[in-house]
Amino acid sequence: MKILAIDDNELALEELVSAIEEALPSGEVFGFGIPSELLAFAKENDCRIAFLDIEMWGVNGLELAVALKKINPEINIIFATAYVKYKGDAMDLRASGYVMKPVTKEAVEREIENLRHPVDRKALARVYVQTFGNFEVYVDGRPIIFKREKAKESFAYLIDRRGAFAKTAEIAAAIWEDRDYNRSLQNQTQVVISAMMQTLKENGIEDVIIKKWNALAVDDSKIVCDYYNLQKLQADAVNAYEGEYMNNYSWAEMTTAFINKKISLS
Repeated sequence: MKILAIDDNELALEELVSAIEEALPSGEVFGFGIPSELLAFAKENDCRIAFLDIEMWGVNGLELAVALKKINPEINIIFATAYVKYKGDAMDLRASGYVMKPVTKEAVEREIENLRHPVDRKALARVYVQTFGNFEVYVDGRPIIFKREKAKESFAYLIDRRGAFAKTAEIAAAIWEDRDYNRSLQNQTQVVISAMMQTLKENGIEDVIIKKWNALAVDDSKIVCDYYNLQKLQADAVNAYEGEYMNNYSWAEMTTAFINKKISLS
């Protein structure tokens, strides 16, 4: 997902871009200091979110918002300004949001959660992991194919652990529930883990795995995952959950029970 940002103050633009990147580490943020350059980019690229300063030289942010809506009527305009006085004008333009400078990661996250024109989470993320229903992994909106089913299951198990490290023996116990752990199974599991890493590398996302001696973990800051969003009680994730979690794998039943309890208490 390409996200636009503009401010004619260089330092303010750097702060704005940094806050957006912190809130959406998998997104592509394009910062501009000149409105005409932003408009030219928007005409050539599918952009669904734009953070606009208001008081700028030449074209102000309100005029820029009108021009952007002519290019894409469903673009989400979020004004980022130091002035409260334009809030009424922003609402007249059906803006998606209005944040005060200095813009923070938390402010960006709140606006993304309440977009006027909702955006598919898979589109927002470079790496999106679906756990509700069957387990799937998407990169830039397309599903990736694991050459080995057990390699996919190993990645699913690491996702389930939400950043906690898992040793080779733990992964083996999950994906081969009915087998004793011995040297042969250890070697077989290592082959599966290598196949998992190869698939991630082929798709340019091998950095989502953190390695240490004989253990692996997912870097949860580099992915968007429906399960992780549900843990934060994000509305779209809660609404998307229909009682099914990683149906592919029997070891996921404990997490399913945990989610169901969390939903019932929320």
